[in-house]
Amino acid sequence: MPVQSKPRVLLIEDTVPLAKLYIEFLRGEPLEVVHVTRGGDALAKVEERAPDAVVLDLKLPDMEGLDVLRRLRERDPGVSIVIITAHGSIDIAVEAMRLGAFDFIVKPFNADRLNLTLRNALERRTLTRMVEGYRKDLDRDRFYGFIGGSAEMQAVYRTIESVASSRANVFITGESGTGKEVAAQAIHRASPRRSQPFIALNCAAIPKDLLESEIFGHVKGAFTGASGDRPGAAVLANGGTLFLDEICEMPIDLQSKLLRFVQTGTVVPVGSGQEERVDVRFVAASNRDPLAEVQAGRFREDLYYRLHVIPLALPPLRDRGEDVVQIARVFLTDYAREEGKTITGFAPEVETRLRAYDWPGNVRQLQNVVRNVVVLHDGPQVTAAMLPPQLAAPLPVAPRASAAHAATPASLAGDDNSVPPLWRMEKDLILRALRLCGDDVPRAALMLEISPSTVYRKLQQWRNAGEGAP
Repeated sequence: MPVQSKPRVLLIEDTVPLAKLYIEFLRGEPLEVVHVTRGGDALAKVEERAPDAVVLDLKLPDMEGLDVLRRLRERDPGVSIVIITAHGSIDIAVEAMRLGAFDFIVKPFNADRLNLTLRNALERRTLTRMVEGYRKDLDRDRFYGFIGGSAEMQAVYRTIESVASSRANVFITGESGTGKEVAAQAIHRASPRRSQPFIALNCAAIPKDLLESEIFGHVKGAFTGASGDRPGAAVLANGGTLFLDEICEMPIDLQSKLLRFVQTGTVVPVGSGQEERVDVRFVAASNRDPLAEVQAGRFREDLYYRLHVIPLALPPLRDRGEDVVQIARVFLTDYAREEGKTITGFAPEVETRLRAYDWPGNVRQLQNVVRNVVVLHDGPQVTAAMLPPQLAAPLPVAPRASAAHAATPASLAGDDNSVPPLWRMEKDLILRALRLCGDDVPRAALMLEISPSTVYRKLQQWRNAGEGAP
């Protein structure tokens, strides 16, 4: 385990005997104390290596202590600075606090006072860094090819970061179009294998009789048309990552050969008896539930447990909230540039429709829709008239409920011996939230702790059913 470096404290004190006394006060603390006597020297030291805390005497021979404070705060707003001041300079110390100093100590002071104040300053610095780290994670709207800052995607990003450095196999699940290959590439690019090959193989796109050769390779004469030796994806990915997309489509007899490869790290090309050892990290993906495939007898249980070490589930676009608009804006900018069009944004009504739509094809469908609009139209904005038919339909309007009906969900009406259907409870609660929010769908969704797209989808279902049962 690497040895952690001690917190670095920069002591700026021009009176050398006092500086030696303060250093002696701190001798029992696990600190690295660096002493300078001038403000200019302090700024030079900070450029060499940023301190975790600063102890600053405001009376310096070459520059004002407040100027040093300002310069330090400009360089690192999170640095904790403790001011040393005399009784007659308390007003200046208060001004220093206003400028961002953490605390001040009035001379003379003892070791306990200095140690306690400095410990608090270092703890504040640690907490500030933790908050900055969390904020950085929560504010990310781009991540190795992904676009979106929703809470659902932040969880995906954190999982990828956690597993990237490991050798453990990852199994990605998600609907078609959610970005499973993007996730596999992100795992590879964030891993120590990033400089080695990333080889992707779609098990559903290759004829079954050629799939074995595509994975393991073949030698000359192995079958009709094998005019020479050809390495497979396993060998091409040596040292890197092998991504097996739609792995649940792999024939059951080939799964046993893949299992042996996963267990032993060796491959045998078709038509050869010679084993070859390779080092690959496996990432598999499927738009099906792999465990359900195991239970149905279509996927080997032992292979499932070999590959399904780290599960990663990608959320559908309809559950990603505002991400749909953010992704659409990026696509619009890219395609408008490619096509030489002047479209620069979406009309507010169009953004509402993007949020409300169910997106069964997920990001891939959104990409197709935006490209279609850009190719066929031009103008300053995308309007509702430019959208394809499935998005141009009238938006659902929340059905008006009577005050008595909206005020009390069906689950709370009737006697204690009756249990209403779940869909009725759900509908009553959604309608009640909409009534309380003045039919503001995003606010109602926030109250219900669900995605706005879910509310829009339910409204559309009820509208299509003539306000009957969903």
